[in-house]
Order: sequence, then C-alpha cells, then structure tokens
Amino acid sequence: MIAPRYPPSRKKMSFFEKLESAIARNQSLLVVELDPDPEVMPPPGDWWEWLQFLITQTSQQVCAYKLTLGFYQAMGAAGLELLSQTLSAIPNSIPIILDAQYGDTNTSTVFAQTAFEQWQVDAITLNPYAGQDQVAPFLVYSDKAVFVTCRTANPAAAALQEYPSAESPLYLQVAKEARNWASPEQLGLEVEVTTPDTLAQIRVTAPERVILAPGMETEGENLAPLLAAGLNENGEGLLIPIPLNLLGSENPVETLQSLNAQVNQVRGETITDTSSCNLWMPNVCLLTQHPHQDLILQLYDLDCILFGDFTQASGARFPYYIDLRKIISNPQVFQQVLNAYANILKDLNFDRIAGIPYGSLPTATGLSLRLHRPMIFPRKEVKAYGTSRVVEGNFYAGETVAMVDDILISGKSAIEGAAKLQSVGLVVEDIVVFMDHEGGVKERLKENGYRAHSVLTISEITETLYEAGRINDEQLQALAKA
Repeated sequence: MIAPRYPPSRKKMSFFEKLESAIARNQSLLVVELDPDPEVMPPPGDWWEWLQFLITQTSQQVCAYKLTLGFYQAMGAAGLELLSQTLSAIPNSIPIILDAQYGDTNTSTVFAQTAFEQWQVDAITLNPYAGQDQVAPFLVYSDKAVFVTCRTANPAAAALQEYPSAESPLYLQVAKEARNWASPEQLGLEVEVTTPDTLAQIRVTAPERVILAPGMETEGENLAPLLAAGLNENGEGLLIPIPLNLLGSENPVETLQSLNAQVNQVRGETITDTSSCNLWMPNVCLLTQHPHQDLILQLYDLDCILFGDFTQASGARFPYYIDLRKIISNPQVFQQVLNAYANILKDLNFDRIAGIPYGSLPTATGLSLRLHRPMIFPRKEVKAYGTSRVVEGNFYAGETVAMVDDILISGKSAIEGAAKLQSVGLVVEDIVVFMDHEGGVKERLKENGYRAHSVLTISEITETLYEAGRINDEQLQALAKA
C-alpha cells in the first residue's frame, strides 16, 4: 500500500487560531466536505481534478475543509494517494478536519502521529466510548484539536443515545464528560443535527464548545431555527459541513455565497440579542486582599471548592474537596488559573511540560499553548498491548520536565508520575500544583529530590473564604483540624 505523501509544511498556528482566523477572514462557518463519494462525483479518473477545482473555487468561502477518511481508505492505495494530493492542495491558512471516527485505543498513539505529523491535519473526529484514554494521545499535540462524536442521526442509534430517558440521554452525558477531558480550544463535539431542540440541549450543556454539525439542513425554513439553537452568544461555535451534492457541478461559489449570507444574517441577530453579558462580581470589600482573592471566590462560587465529608483519592477523609475539572467549562476562570500557574513556571528552567492524568491534563495543555513548550504525560495505566508506552508524546532522554498537578495532599501521585518520567530518561526537578494541602508534603517532596511550588495553600483559601463570609465558623474549625 502506498503511504500518503507528506503535505507541504503548514503554518504553525493552533487549530483554534487557524479556525478563528478563517472565520473572520471569509465571514463563514461553512465546512466543505471533500469526500470522493462515487454517488456524487464524476468518473473516478476525474476525481483529483474535481477536488482540486473545488478547493480553488471555495477557499475564500469556507472556514475549514473536512475529509472523511473512510472514503479514501475504501479505494485502497489509490485512495491514500488521492488523500495526499487533496491535503497538499488545501491552503495553509484553512484548517483541515479529518473525519475518522477513530476509536481504537491500541493504536491511537500511532494514528495520532500519522494524522498530525505525517498528514498534518489540524483536527480529527474520535469515538468517545473508550473515555479519556482514547483522546489523550491526540491531546499531546497542543496545536491540534479533536471532535468527540456526541450524537449521530442514525434512527437505530436512538435506543443507545437516548438511554435511559429523553430527559437525561446518553449523548448529553457524553457532552458533559468530554468537557472534563480538554480545554475548549482542543476539544469540540460532533453532533449530527436532527432537530433544533436536540442541538439546543447540547449547546446549553456545553456552551463553550465548538460544535461540528454534519447533516444540518441548509435549505428551506429549518436553517434559521437550527442556527439559533447551535450558535453561541458570539454568533460562532458552530461549524456547518456542506456535502458535495449540495454544491452543484459548475458554480459552487454561488451556492456557498448564498448560504453564507443566510448564516451570517442569523449570526448578526444572535450577537444583537446577546449584546449584554454576565459579569461576575466578588460582592466583598476586604481591607487586606489576597492577590488571588477574586480567583478563590470564583472557584468557590463555581463549586470547584466544596465543603462536606469527602474521601480523597489517597483514601483520606477531609472536610473539603477541590474539583478543578470544572474550570475548563469557564474560559474566564480557566485563563486566570493558567495565568497563576504560568507566573510560577516562567521563572523555572525546563524543556517540556508534563500533566498528571487525568485531572491536570487540560491545565498542562493550556500551559503548553501559553508558554510554547511541548507537552507530554505519563500514563496512569501502562497497557500490555499496543506500544505499551509509559510516557506519551515526543521527547528525548536528558530533557528537563516541569510537572503540573492540581493538588498536593500526600505527594504520592506526584512522586509516582515523576518516577515514570524519570524511568524513560527525563529529568524532573520542579512540580507545580494549584493547591497545597500543607502538612509537610512539600518537605517530603524535597527529600525525594523535587522542588514543589503551589499557587495557593489550603490555609490561604479558607482564610479568604472566611473573611469574605463564604464559610462559617464551624467550617473554618473543621478545616483547621484537617
């Protein structure tokens, strides 16, 4: 089988940056599907010329191109050669989404390397049912993105997707869970559209995510309600794939211009209707303010800091629980958290950033993008099949790694993660966390040869919350005894 040729080097922008730029430049949310479907294409001998013609004609009318891998694979070696030619013809300024629906964890690391390094696509669609293990090898590439299949339009799939009830269907659980896997810049949702109500449900569940919506009806009176349901408050966040059979054979530009005009009219109305914004206010005025006071209060108001009786991962019971996974669904707060980490990391010497699975992977990804440092991560479980790699990502023995995690309680997970990195020849000197439980854990890490840094301590958090009236005397005393 002939392997696809390497496309020419594409400009080093992240998928999200490239997408936003194309949307603004072409004033388009349309994605043309470059699929060699025998039912709608000219004779096979003319496929390359036809695809090349479409790219030339449409490159100023779209925000991305989508290629369904299965169509090309079905043609064997000739199909992979056609895939290579098609990828090479797409302008560097327009992102490419490879619709692979990939779901094999055994080969995900190898396939991520093929798709992102060899074929140099910008994003890929993945099957979510293997959980975060499935997407993690793709998230190592901090300038790329994944779209997790959230819902399909297949009637027979309703028995699974709408289980256990219409009020709480499985596809909404997929949307909720996937939000914990990566930042909005790296993970979107693929939703085959059937009704405005379905799309609206998913938009409410994942307001910050880009939705790739194949199958959206673009003719007639149904387009406007579907757009209104799927667009975010900025009139964006929705990508509309256009199959070849809707483009016409001679003048695809005219079709796309008409569609863009209809879509942009609804976008303009959406932006006008949501011209006001919700502004978080601390509602307190303290004489002595902690530098991260507003961040602490926002985390509390978002239920990222919970008080009660909780069992930690270590088995210990504490009267509080820190859940930073929720911040990736609030871009404003996530940016503040990343800024706090970055303020520590900027003074450290390191070659790569490592996140500890699974809670800190989104944070590590965001920091990788912010600081322009490549990311790796030690696997939580080393699989006995596939590549059996201990550490995912590209690296060289002898490089120095700054490791990030969310919270230090006993230091066990940090030490185990560092040990895995060191087992492949990497050097770990600094461990940066968001919160330190105190109790001597930093000293324990120092005895093991690591410098530990934290954005906040549990004492700083509780004192700020108490002074702001967010927790009472009883809660403060319970925390003091923890």
